[in-house]
Amino acid sequence: MSNILYYLTFAMVTFIFIIFVFLLFGWRWLMKRMVKQMGKIILTDSYQENVMELMPGLRHMGIQNMLENSLRAETGDVLHRPMGSSKKWPHLDSITFIPAQTTPFPIDGEEDVDVQVTIGPNSKKPMKIKIPLMISGMAYGIALSEEVRLSLAEAANNAGTAINSGEGAVLPEELNKAGKYILQFSKTEWAKEEELIKRADMIEIKLGQGALAGTGGKISPKNLTGRARELMGLKENEDAVIHDNFVKNQTLDDLKELVDELRGMTDGVPIGAKMAAGGKIEEDIDHLIYIGVDYIAIDGGQASTLGAPPILSDDVGIPTLHAILRAANHLEKRNMKGKISLIASGGLLVPGHFLKVLALGADAVYVGSAMLFAVSHPQSLNAMPFEPPTQVVWNQGKYKDQFKIEEGVKSAEKFLTASTEEIKMALRAMGKRSLKELSKKDMVSYDELTAKMVGIPFSFEPWEDKQMEK
Repeated sequence: MSNILYYLTFAMVTFIFIIFVFLLFGWRWLMKRMVKQMGKIILTDSYQENVMELMPGLRHMGIQNMLENSLRAETGDVLHRPMGSSKKWPHLDSITFIPAQTTPFPIDGEEDVDVQVTIGPNSKKPMKIKIPLMISGMAYGIALSEEVRLSLAEAANNAGTAINSGEGAVLPEELNKAGKYILQFSKTEWAKEEELIKRADMIEIKLGQGALAGTGGKISPKNLTGRARELMGLKENEDAVIHDNFVKNQTLDDLKELVDELRGMTDGVPIGAKMAAGGKIEEDIDHLIYIGVDYIAIDGGQASTLGAPPILSDDVGIPTLHAILRAANHLEKRNMKGKISLIASGGLLVPGHFLKVLALGADAVYVGSAMLFAVSHPQSLNAMPFEPPTQVVWNQGKYKDQFKIEEGVKSAEKFLTASTEEIKMALRAMGKRSLKELSKKDMVSYDELTAKMVGIPFSFEPWEDKQMEK
């Protein structure tokens, strides 16, 4: 028996040695043979049989379109794509700021710049925040995990800003950690308790959002688990239902009555509305003026969510740039600028984006997707490379239990602090001591169409010619 094992071992070692020698000295020959054979197949097979048909096929179809159509063919269900639209919308990149160099001069780097914001200045209890960035409504349970929501709430408090509840459950611990709290009043049965409404610093009536328009939906028990179900008052096998409207046969007067009721319950905190940016934005704003809101949050077509049908994300609504510009112009036309606050959201990812929409007329910015990647830094690496990084932050994420709240608080707070400091630096470079001094007069565009649309100089035109036109 021992002799047999000896010979087997010897044979195996000899075989491995032969393979090693072959690879050491024969790998070039082997590679040449493989390349020659593959090249022959690729360069001689007809297009209909050629594996490289994928190149023109994918160029025509697009990898994402092919993937999504394959998923449609596999499931027969409506797709729910995460992170919003992936198409290239008209955006803010071609707009830049005009630096101060000879007149006026830049502001000394040691001088502070005032970036405080007041939302709902005409309300009895306006909401004041230290920075113009707020954390947008990303719902607990429906989207984010408990750990991530608590991290974001504490980070918002530390940074001196507000966090929006989103349309999910409200964690009692989150209310205690948050400084300024915006309660989203959604088309749901939950988060409507009077005690909760009275604790809010601002109420947001959710009419729609950029990635989903104004539609509702159902979330099955398997896609909504844990403590969130209890806080939402759901039974064991009950779907979480988001209705399409607040009441049956809804009218503007119903919404006006809702605004008045909420204002009375809260003793005067700002009552606002969030809506998806649509082509009838001026008419929508007139309706919101009629129902008596203190602020309007407009979510552009680039906005994200946990999951939305691609047709709603890609093919419904208008870009954030167009929406904010039109909204600001219309509020000014109606003599409501400075009376009704304007909040921008949707595809705003970096400090430059934030400052540009503020210059276009927004009073504050909701930050969503960028906050998710910030709060999970560097914890998103726990999911990679085999799962997307968002599996760390979603309530149903495979790696949500590995999320550490303390690390999330630090990362999110640092992102808000760094973004605010960059905004201040840009304001100093323009000779501004306050965010209130900023306007679209401080901008220029290197795209002629964008310049004309926004009403700012085209960078190719000499400045004196532009001043003479004025």
